[in-house]
Amino acid sequence: MLPSGQFPKRKRRSHARGQSHTRLLEGAEVIDSLSLPLWVAVPVAASAGIVLDAAFPDRGWWPLAFVGIALNLAVLIGRRLGAAFLVSFVAGGAFFVAHIEWASLFLGPLPMIALVVLQALFSGVGGMAITLAYRWVPRASTTLPGRLGVLPITVAGLWVLREAVASTWPYGGFSWGRVSMSQSDSPIASLFGWLGVSGVGFAMVLLVAIGVEAFRYRGALRLRRAFPPIALAAVMVGLPSWPTPSVGTLRVAAVQGNGPAGYFDSRAPGDLTAAQLNATRPLFGERVDVVLWPEGSTDRSPLTDPYTAGVFDEVSRRMGAPFVGWAITERDDRTYNTEILWNATDGATDYYDKKHPVPFGEYVPDRVFWRPFAPDLIDLVQRDYTPGTTDPIFDVGGVLVGINICFDVVDDRVLRASVLEGATVIFSSSNNADFGRSDQSAQQLAIARIRAMELGRSVVNVSTVGLTAAIGPDGEILQQLPWFTAASLVQDVSLINTVTPAALFGGQIEFGLSGLAVALLAGSSIYPAPRRRKFDSVITV
Repeated sequence: MLPSGQFPKRKRRSHARGQSHTRLLEGAEVIDSLSLPLWVAVPVAASAGIVLDAAFPDRGWWPLAFVGIALNLAVLIGRRLGAAFLVSFVAGGAFFVAHIEWASLFLGPLPMIALVVLQALFSGVGGMAITLAYRWVPRASTTLPGRLGVLPITVAGLWVLREAVASTWPYGGFSWGRVSMSQSDSPIASLFGWLGVSGVGFAMVLLVAIGVEAFRYRGALRLRRAFPPIALAAVMVGLPSWPTPSVGTLRVAAVQGNGPAGYFDSRAPGDLTAAQLNATRPLFGERVDVVLWPEGSTDRSPLTDPYTAGVFDEVSRRMGAPFVGWAITERDDRTYNTEILWNATDGATDYYDKKHPVPFGEYVPDRVFWRPFAPDLIDLVQRDYTPGTTDPIFDVGGVLVGINICFDVVDDRVLRASVLEGATVIFSSSNNADFGRSDQSAQQLAIARIRAMELGRSVVNVSTVGLTAAIGPDGEILQQLPWFTAASLVQDVSLINTVTPAALFGGQIEFGLSGLAVALLAGSSIYPAPRRRKFDSVITV
């Protein structure tokens, strides 16, 4: 018995760093942190990047995208800001090293390393924001709807914001590797027509974030906690594709010349044009509505070179159809990467200049500033393409065709603009010769398939060396040519004139989701941290 008025001393509990622990939140038990110690979190973050890359082509194990997202989020819960930056930097770096290793095949490892570091920095800053969400939002939203609704929405919106910024800045950004681009073959691919690339990415992260919170939140019956992620997954899988009724067909001949189209390939003048022409000759006499050559398919411009103009005339005349060719063109002392609409009667009738030339690949932005850092490397890029300002539409015998060149395909604005301006089919032209048999071509083809589903349009993806394919508006590959083979395909593709929600509202969806996340994070920041006893610390290194 203790003397009157005395109480037994409370035994102090200690929590070893690196162990998960719980606390009571409005009577509910909540796991505050997975609390991985930093020495564990860093390799887990690296594995998150590798796992996420495996979800993309060429492997294409799309379910691993959700595993990669979960690992990315798990290492951020309960972190200090510096540690959050570190683990997300590692995760982003590991992902991009694996995802764009093909970039080193063009100008060597240095540009690839610089790009990886830049993207990892974006990932690190995004990780800091998500860590703040895990710290702040539970203060304002302590109920089950808050933990399984407001917090995951904030986390997913911040992920979208990070991808949006990296996709537009600096120098037009780098859109490759957005998480939803792993889902071209998944059951949720029908979402692209409704939500667009950013919206599908949001839904993916939202699903995982809800699942993480359902695991952490112990304040409700297990079935009640499991319902939100299961319901969301069912909607994501069960939502039908946006209807895309055909209003006609266009017979397209796409030619893959397999010429020496690499930047540093040895070739004599005329070799590129000759390779394309030789691959086209077997088609002469076949009935088609249009002939399509890829980026990098000619040596000289038909606008200034009589021989090349004669080749364009011959192709159009022998095929009895308009011809979409390619050339490097110069106007007003500027150089452009240009697709040209040509017919044997009138010559060039329209042209499209590539809107998104690749920084440090097709031009050097701020060349005077960057050259002192790596003069030999900068000097390798001898020609500076100017970003185009032309509209992305060709009128091919009364059919409006959306045109894009190579890197344009990852630019949401270019593709949406072509559909909103009336395109009923899309031609995507590319020169993949500098990347060999790497994953780059497979990744680009997957993006083209996603664009087909997102915009509800058939897409003809034509390349100098592959992968050349005709794609239906449902993302199905109708016909495909083998890599590094001189060949051609002829395919009737559907013409569609309906506009998907993603085409109409894609930009607003991205902006709205990002803005909502920022507002929720900012609003949550004003709530004071709850007072805790010494043993209740939930922040780990």
